[in-house]
Amino acid sequence: MSAKSPLAVFSVLATLSPSKKLLVWLALVFFTLTLGFLQWQSGAKIQTDILAMLPKVSEQPLEQRAIAQVEQQLANRLYIGVISADKNQAVSAASALMQQLKSNSSAVFTGISSADISQAEALNDFYFPYRFNLLTDKQQQQLTQNQWPQLTQASLQKLYSAFGYANSALISHDPLLLYPDNLLALAPKQALSVENAVLVTRLPSNDAKATPRYVAIVMAKGLQSVFSPNAQQSQLSALNTAQRAVSAEFAAVDFIHAGALFHAAAATDNAKKEVSSIGLISLIGVIALVWFAFRSIMPLMIAVITLSCSLLFAVVLTLVVFGELHLLTLVFGTSLIGIAIDYCFHFYCERLNHPQQDANRTSLAILPAISLALVTSIIAYGSLGLAPFPGMQQVAIFCAAGLIGAYLTLVFAYPKLAGATLNDGRHLLELADTYQGFMLKRAMPSSRLSRVILLLSTVAFIGVGLSQLKSNDDIRQLQHTPAAIQQQEDTLRTVLSGGTDNQFLLVSGQTEEQVKQALERLEPILETAQQQQLLGNHFSLSKFLPSEKTQARNYQLQQQIYQQHLVEILDHLGIEDSIKQPLADEFTAAKNRYIHVEDFLQSAAGQQLSSMWLMPQQDSGYASIVLLGGIKQLDTLSALFSDNPNVDLVDKVGDISKVMGHYRQLTLALLVIALITAVSIFTFRFGVKLASIVVSVPAFAAILTLSTLGLMHAPLTLFHALALILVFGIGIDYSLFFAEANQKTRGVMMAVLMSAISTLLAFGLLAFSQTPAISAFGLTLLIGISFTFLLSPFIQIFTRKPSQC
Repeated sequence: MSAKSPLAVFSVLATLSPSKKLLVWLALVFFTLTLGFLQWQSGAKIQTDILAMLPKVSEQPLEQRAIAQVEQQLANRLYIGVISADKNQAVSAASALMQQLKSNSSAVFTGISSADISQAEALNDFYFPYRFNLLTDKQQQQLTQNQWPQLTQASLQKLYSAFGYANSALISHDPLLLYPDNLLALAPKQALSVENAVLVTRLPSNDAKATPRYVAIVMAKGLQSVFSPNAQQSQLSALNTAQRAVSAEFAAVDFIHAGALFHAAAATDNAKKEVSSIGLISLIGVIALVWFAFRSIMPLMIAVITLSCSLLFAVVLTLVVFGELHLLTLVFGTSLIGIAIDYCFHFYCERLNHPQQDANRTSLAILPAISLALVTSIIAYGSLGLAPFPGMQQVAIFCAAGLIGAYLTLVFAYPKLAGATLNDGRHLLELADTYQGFMLKRAMPSSRLSRVILLLSTVAFIGVGLSQLKSNDDIRQLQHTPAAIQQQEDTLRTVLSGGTDNQFLLVSGQTEEQVKQALERLEPILETAQQQQLLGNHFSLSKFLPSEKTQARNYQLQQQIYQQHLVEILDHLGIEDSIKQPLADEFTAAKNRYIHVEDFLQSAAGQQLSSMWLMPQQDSGYASIVLLGGIKQLDTLSALFSDNPNVDLVDKVGDISKVMGHYRQLTLALLVIALITAVSIFTFRFGVKLASIVVSVPAFAAILTLSTLGLMHAPLTLFHALALILVFGIGIDYSLFFAEANQKTRGVMMAVLMSAISTLLAFGLLAFSQTPAISAFGLTLLIGISFTFLLSPFIQIFTRKPSQC
């Protein structure tokens, strides 16, 4: 330890008695508990929405609004497939399931349906007054070529067809029966048929000889966010209750599901299990380590108090800053156990090494090193907070606050509470001495040739490892989906012609008409993309909202029918001439009566599609969303719109992944900056040479860690980079304590040994997480801390006196 007494540096703390320090600590704990209680009463909550962790990738207000509307439309929707070998039974069971959900789950689900018959009626009511402005592509082509006689002949066939839909009321307003085909054209193309208002189709199978099975589709939308744990429980409970009731009536049916609800519920369950299992095992391991080292109840109690205070500060400060605590923050935060306990280890190892000191003097003796360690750890966690993820920012605040809580406990509570006499711990000090001597005398080769071989081997290891290192910034690694859930999702997506992907097109314009015309120009491009299998399906408002230009052209084409050849048409069809004048008057009155967006969206026909149109605001013009599904080649598809200034492919997943790649590189740059900053800070304490050596240990450990990841073929992600920041923050503590200890390293070696074991225990368990991001985080720390622990004793080579070397 430095010759300067810590009492001179921390004079204020030195003047306080242990009892007064304890009162300060109790006041801090009471204040924190009160603050936490007030936060909880004010609406603080546990957050499980994975979207809440993601960065805001678009600075364009229009694009942000579009993303929000798509997420609002799709996030809470779920699909249930009712499967049976009997088609009629599948339809009947689906009808029964809808009835169960409507009667027993009115406060949980809305929009429970299959084939929406009422929507077809609403479309008919809205579009019929505009029928003179509507033509299908085929009808347009025929009238452009003056083929009205062919249309007349087709109408005659429909009139006398046994399966025709013509009636006298319709014929009197639409003698060529053009309108029904226009109405049918609005229905999305799909492979499903409709029976008794239920969508049903044959379930796809790879085995041609297998007994055919049918699936009936039921759709619903949760009233609350599926990322809320309470909403998940209520929705799953209501769904399971309804399915049990249907199974009791139709024993031979099975159910499959798709939707964010099932992914979110699986993620929540997995996170809860990992919080409880990883946290519990870490806690048990640390307690066992304390007991093994000190064989006394008091260190064990002090360890529990330290961890409890650390977690209290972490939770409360996170709630104060964010108003909520993400579940993944708790998963990452379980690693705090392995770090906060380090203060306890250093305190008691110092007491074992100097049994004549009381608890107050011991806490003051280690205070300079502990304070420097706290500062460097907070710098490391502060670097985590620079990541674009609110969840990682929470991890930074959570862990930094937890370490402050542990530090305050050591400073103010230990002098009074940790004063009990310890059992003889010389066997552990001797064990630490043995390891230390081995590392300094045996692990380091004595001959020059051996050292050259070791150096070349290390350089080869680093070179080969770094050359094998690849990057992967795919945001989907944030969440792990069980195979059974993903398989059901894929099956239903196939049935639903590909479903809807995360990507969509945003078509914009300064006026409503510009957007409509842009949608029409886009339609043939998307049809071609589907034919080329670049795309499975798409859904656009172009058919529902034809441009005024198209409507005017359709009206002009229909003049052949209602102003030029109406008498001939009526004669050929055998219809009384009395309807001629009313028809002509209706046609004349419809001139310049166009379909407008606002009228459509406010009607019963358009309310369900309102989320696909964006009205202008101060910061943007008009826009419409085109949903895409079954995308096969995203890059090729995107190239189709690259020259169109009115069309943007919005790929939130891709954009976030790019942001992750950018911040991965930035985080590695921050690591270099943190290393330089640490050298600058430590120079005032140790001088340039020793400060550089202290920092070089975690720096070299980080390089070795990257090489190991490369040899393991583990792709480098943002989470590996963030973990390297903590390798620096935690690992530099080991170097600091050796540098501070100078020649008196017995207690330090033991404390570092115990700290490393506890940290490896915490982060090693994170490496076994089912969530790839958490696993990558834990694996990197597991490797990095191991290297740091192995390298840190060599600092003694530079701190020992020549006679000791």
